[in-house]
Amino acid sequence: MSINATLFVQAIVFLILVLFTMKFVWPPIAKALDERAQKIADGLAAADRAKSELTAVNQRVEKELAETRNETAQRLADAERRAQSIIEEAKARAVEEGNKIVAAARAEAEQQTVRAREALREEVAALAVKGAEQILRKEVDARVHADLLSRLKTEL
Repeated sequence: MSINATLFVQAIVFLILVLFTMKFVWPPIAKALDERAQKIADGLAAADRAKSELTAVNQRVEKELAETRNETAQRLADAERRAQSIIEEAKARAVEEGNKIVAAARAEAEQQTVRAREALREEVAALAVKGAEQILRKEVDARVHADLLSRLKTEL
């Protein structure tokens, strides 16, 4: 055999090998590559969707955190206002109670003053009777002169 014939036979065998590969081997490999490329594309699309969902979820979480912070701040402000109103009510009640105590003390002092004046009038009346008795050098009957003594008390 000559080199040309060997070369020609090798070319034919190569062509048969190429045709066999194109017909039977290449389609499953191409199909596997296409499936692999599709899986990769689907994975990338899913990753993009997950990334966009993550961004959306992060925004929603930030929004809810902001709302929660605002709500907490509002509740704190409400609590502070309520505490202030309770303090003001307590102050008002304390002032009112203090005024009542002062008024009761003044009334008690007024009553004590009236009692002291009455006691002084009684003593002055007794001293006046004793003084008159001393002046007259005789005993004055308090029962007999009760009307005179009561007028004397009212004048003093």
